Amino acid sequence: MKLSLLPRILIAIVIGTLLGLIAPAWCGRIMATFNAIFSQFLGFMIPMIIVGFVAPAIADIGGRAGKLLVVTAAIAYIATFMAGILSYFTGTLTFPSLIGGEESIAISENASQLLPYFTIEMPPLMTVMTALVLAFMLGLGMAFLNGKSLKNGFSEFRDIVSKTIDAAILPLLPIYIFGIFLNMTIEGQVGMILKCFMKIIVIIFILHVFILVLQYCIAAPFASKNPLRMLQTMLPAYFTALGTQSSAATIPVTLRQAIKMGVREDIAGFVIPLCATIHMSGSTLKIVACALALMIMHNQPHDLGLFCHFIGMLGITIIAAPGIPGGAIMASIGLLQSILGFDEQMVALMIALYIAMDSFGTACNVTGDGAIAAIINRIFPPEASKQ
Repeated sequence: MKLSLLPRILIAIVIGTLLGLIAPAWCGRIMATFNAIFSQFLGFMIPMIIVGFVAPAIADIGGRAGKLLVVTAAIAYIATFMAGILSYFTGTLTFPSLIGGEESIAISENASQLLPYFTIEMPPLMTVMTALVLAFMLGLGMAFLNGKSLKNGFSEFRDIVSKTIDAAILPLLPIYIFGIFLNMTIEGQVGMILKCFMKIIVIIFILHVFILVLQYCIAAPFASKNPLRMLQTMLPAYFTALGTQSSAATIPVTLRQAIKMGVREDIAGFVIPLCATIHMSGSTLKIVACALALMIMHNQPHDLGLFCHFIGMLGITIIAAPGIPGGAIMASIGLLQSILGFDEQMVALMIALYIAMDSFGTACNVTGDGAIAAIINRIFPPEASKQ
């Protein structure tokens, strides 16, 4: 049977939880060893993912310089950032009461930790911030010089990184998640974690619906149309994204529905493919909510300044990740570790929680692209868009 990533993750969680009830400690230590090695490999790949995704994306975007690009990119980034801020404030208001005093159960100081038998050190070639600065420098340089050799080389490097994710990281992720849940069950933590998962997923789904309605209420005056009618027109794109789990793969449907909504073909043809790369409201909303919930469960500080820094960097780091199911969470792991201080277990829980809702975040992203296209359609009349 060929299963997509989400069913495999869910199966891994169930089997890991059930086997953890009867598995001996040595079995948990074997999985802890695998997880330690995989975590090292994941840490090694993070700078590669950032450079491989971000540099070619900036080079491609920068090659389309002009007012239309600048305004579209600014609106998309503001929408992404505000979705993250909305998620943060909603989480700070609701998560403490939902999770309720369970953080002490989640991370018990007296819990027995299953240590790996050994690990293999794979230090990354550079830090996350170094990778991000390097990606920006190379991306802007390639866009400015408009050369082909370096751009082609980085396009091939992006393909190598993408292939590594598809062939090595994603197939091993269910085993990694299995090991985490097996060990959490042995250590007696899994029941509370799963209960919190369900509460968080419900809140995030409600947030996705709210952010879409809000985006179309903002876009409606620009288009002089009913926001709910506009949202209804974009629903085929939403449901297509639920199936594909990829903003890039949904572009044809998003483009068609945006034109049906009244956006001119030339504007839709520019804005929709661009926003499929840079507009990540749904993914950012979900990453912020999941990260905040885990920090509350682990009783870690989560002030507004810290999350503003995280959200601001996240909106840049995850561009060009939508082509791969789960690509956004892969690209954000470095920020979770460097800015929010996530450890290996928190990263694994983050991946499991994110992928459990991956298709809903993608659907929110692509549906919101239509709202941005409607705004741009009004800002740039036919004469302006041809300049």
